[in-house]
Amino acid sequence: MKKILAGLAAALVLFVAVLLARASMLRSRQVAARPVADLPVDVRGAAEHLAGALRFRTVARPDGLPAEPAEMAGLDRYLDATFPRVHTALSREVVADYSLLYTWRGADPALPPLLLLSHLDVVPVEGGWSVPPFSGCIADGWIWGRGALDDKMGVVGALEAVELLLARGYRPRRTVLLAFGHDEEVGGHRGAAAVAELLRRRGVKPELLLDEGGIVGAGLIQGLAAPVAFVATAEKGYVSLALTVRAPAGHSSMPPPQTAIGILAAALARLESHPMPARIAGPTAESFATLAPEMPFGARVLLGNLWLFEPLAVRVLEAAPASNATIRTTGAITVIQGGVKDNVLPSEARAVVNFRILPGDSIAGVEAHVRSTIAERRIQLSRYGTTATEPSAASPTAAPAFQLLARTIREVLPGVVVTPNLLSGATDSRHYAAALGALPYRFVPMRLAAADLARIHGTDERLGVANFAEIVRFYAQLLRNGAS
Repeated sequence: MKKILAGLAAALVLFVAVLLARASMLRSRQVAARPVADLPVDVRGAAEHLAGALRFRTVARPDGLPAEPAEMAGLDRYLDATFPRVHTALSREVVADYSLLYTWRGADPALPPLLLLSHLDVVPVEGGWSVPPFSGCIADGWIWGRGALDDKMGVVGALEAVELLLARGYRPRRTVLLAFGHDEEVGGHRGAAAVAELLRRRGVKPELLLDEGGIVGAGLIQGLAAPVAFVATAEKGYVSLALTVRAPAGHSSMPPPQTAIGILAAALARLESHPMPARIAGPTAESFATLAPEMPFGARVLLGNLWLFEPLAVRVLEAAPASNATIRTTGAITVIQGGVKDNVLPSEARAVVNFRILPGDSIAGVEAHVRSTIAERRIQLSRYGTTATEPSAASPTAAPAFQLLARTIREVLPGVVVTPNLLSGATDSRHYAAALGALPYRFVPMRLAAADLARIHGTDERLGVANFAEIVRFYAQLLRNGAS
């Protein structure tokens, strides 16, 4: 017995030693970079330029057209007047009536271009704002307004950067394309899709395709003090499913055991309590491998040995909506309808569930999961809306384009940890990826804390004045690094 116990103890010691050794051998994947000191930005002037763009109510309708065409036209004129060097040196095309394509021709037309994406439209506004949402107010170090985070700061930031470089006499060796869609918030089917098709017909094969999506997070990774630049190398798929129940109408004084609403509610409860399975894979697994060497030793032991600790890591990640979205296909009940009067049995009840699909899952798999989970023949399942996309392929971190981004980020934002990431939302980049065969990256250096994430599409959307200057500097340095 003593020999058996001694053997078990030795095996345990060896096992622990292996775990600790694996954690100790982790090496940083961060790119070495020197801080940039020669790109002075007019901080106040840039903030005022963004604030002016936020005053235009460029809300997109579900059909992909602007709610107020005059507002989109007004923004177009505003950009023309605000960036005179850009509109002199670059060619500008209007595509699909409202989207914009700028071309800054390089000295060597044989080189594949850089393609930077943003969008001009914004989502509608609900109440509860501290300031009028289209006031473009600058106060307390913040630029307030719908579009400050999503995504007029990308439009104005890129134009501000080109204006800055033109003022310094810079000329790119590689052509630079700026593409600003007008209907990203409703799928990009009119704007981005049309621009992407135009570039496809011209044979464009970009060296770098960069869109919105990734951010610089402060305090988002427990145990990691440094800010983290999340460069999204993939984005989740998208599908909304309608669940419909039909039943005989009648007087509420003589109800059946379950009304249409009751049948639907029970099915929705089953769906919420049985989500699709979680797994750490793809960009999320690569992100953990990148972050692990930068973490305290205890976290390095966990992240460096996911082959053993993945179930524990999954339980931790499931506890917060943002991290839970990186490890599974999520479903959110977003619409529910049924009933017309308090004493009338409803003849129909319907709910809409929006799914964001993890790479490795599929739309067909989501539909199969819903059918098997609700297990209710009285419910009709159908697609809802016109947007349904499979998850994207993952863009490689070993590619020169990612390394260019990583180096630029660390030059402009010293001390920031750069990691690949999975984007739970959707961007216009998918249209360009499909049309041009390019693998996109998604990142703008917006500094956001956990509490700021709800401001995107929410109330009190705002961006730091100093942070916007960093965004301008990032775009300018990216063009110098990538187009020179």
